[in-house]
Amino acid sequence: MRATTIPAQITTVEDKIAGNLNMTQVAILAIPIVATAMIYTAFPPTFHFALYKLPLILLIALFSIILSLRIKGKVVVNWLLVILRYNLRPRYYVFEKNDEYLREMCLPKFEKTRKLFKSKVTKSINISANALDIRDLAKLKDFIRNSNYNFSFKINEKGGVNVVFGQIKQ
Repeated sequence: MRATTIPAQITTVEDKIAGNLNMTQVAILAIPIVATAMIYTAFPPTFHFALYKLPLILLIALFSIILSLRIKGKVVVNWLLVILRYNLRPRYYVFEKNDEYLREMCLPKFEKTRKLFKSKVTKSINISANALDIRDLAKLKDFIRNSNYNFSFKINEKGGVNVVFGQIKQ
């Protein structure tokens, strides 16, 4: 009585099409048939035999037979694809410290707080950022260091920053 072994994992079993050939091998062995028909019809003299067509046909047939052979249970084409993927992979992996992909970001949570001053100066001075001179910056430094005045930053709705100076009354 003839017994067949059933493999434990069915996904590793290849389907055999003709004899011991799978679909990949049959497709590779069909390439010389298609190539022979194309060479026979495309090269001059068309639809006639010429001596220079024979080496082209034999070269394609030999190449496809070599590609359809099995080595250690795998088709040569599969081995060539593995080697090609290995040689085309990147050799150097650059670690970018500023990359945010899959990084856990620990950002502080800000609460809205209001600081109330004892009194504010009602006089406002509008100075554009480009109009500051060194003399103005020196006066501003002395103004900020004065303990009788206090200043704070306010962010408006459009993202601009306003500086508010206030005089402290005691």
